[in-house]
Amino acid sequence: MNGPELQEFIDRYNRAWNDHDVDAIVEMHTDDSVFENHTTGDVNVGREAIGTAIRGIFTVFPDLRFETRRAYIRDDLVVQEWTAQGTHLGKMSRAGLEVEPTGKSVEYRGMDVIPIANGLVARKDVYSDGVTLLRQLGLTSI
Repeated sequence: MNGPELQEFIDRYNRAWNDHDVDAIVEMHTDDSVFENHTTGDVNVGREAIGTAIRGIFTVFPDLRFETRRAYIRDDLVVQEWTAQGTHLGKMSRAGLEVEPTGKSVEYRGMDVIPIANGLVARKDVYSDGVTLLRQLGLTSI
């Protein structure tokens, strides 16, 4: 995929994220796709695991939205920079620790690297500003 076809695909994918349409997101991944969050260390392989992970994200931040700031699209590859906004209304688990909902709103930045294979997401590697997120939740002072 390249050009307008790839742009339409990633627009549809991003719209599904903002609509919290987990089924649509998962259907756009290959059967053996990998969803890796390099900030949290979470690695999810396969559609079922990816769906579970995404449902968990939307449970923690039920109003989570992404705005693409810049996107680089070519030759079956999308790299996009984004800003996320949401409210911490669900229990968050990280590295064996659980954080009760704070009710605080957050805004943080990140980037995705998304290779495409046979018209579907083969991987989604997420790199986000976890320090800003934790600071806004009152969980770190650095």
